[in-house]
Amino acid sequence: MGAGHGHRLHFHGHSPIHRAPAHLKLLTLVGFMLIVVATPREWYPVFGGYLLLVLAVIATSRVPFGYIARRMVVETPFVLFALLVPFVATGPSTQFLGLTVSQPGLVAAWGLLAKGTLGVMASLTMAATTEPTDVLRGLERLRMPDLIVQIMGFMIRYLDVITAELTRMTTAMRSRGCDPRSPRHWPVLARSLGALFIRSYERGERVHLAMVSRGYTGTMPSKES
Repeated sequence: MGAGHGHRLHFHGHSPIHRAPAHLKLLTLVGFMLIVVATPREWYPVFGGYLLLVLAVIATSRVPFGYIARRMVVETPFVLFALLVPFVATGPSTQFLGLTVSQPGLVAAWGLLAKGTLGVMASLTMAATTEPTDVLRGLERLRMPDLIVQIMGFMIRYLDVITAELTRMTTAMRSRGCDPRSPRHWPVLARSLGALFIRSYERGERVHLAMVSRGYTGTMPSKES
């Protein structure tokens, strides 16, 4: 994997969390999320304990809290959806911040926000303390199907390539007076995303043919070979 690929989330460090085996961190993350999801939404103090646990892990990893907080913007669509739930859900109504909202919807929104936020924080902490290549090796140790691991590896490897292609397309659109953020130009943006998908698919075909021509038979050579 080339230098710089997959390092957008990783924070270089030498803490005990960084040094922990990737497969153990994966198992811990999955187990933590299963426990969080299974916790009833009405157990409010328990969620406070979960939050303190995640914050303690972040502090132990010595990853700046601001580093994690800036990347939690990925949760924005779920937050917006959760804010709408109390207004569209049915059931008994209650007053919240001067607004009449659905009481079951309010509880559901709280559960979605609490569990989603904990999941995002835990996942970002995992990504910040584990190199992408280590994650792939951890999945191999956990007996993840080899084909899935390969697909994930190529996704990480070429993510920067596709992102750079999108950046060039966006620059070309802006140079022609098209603002991708304007709803008036969304049809142009949709066509551009479609073209990006086709280019990515064709690039994948070329890469696969190049691999086959070099002896690829469905399995990647090990690092030791």
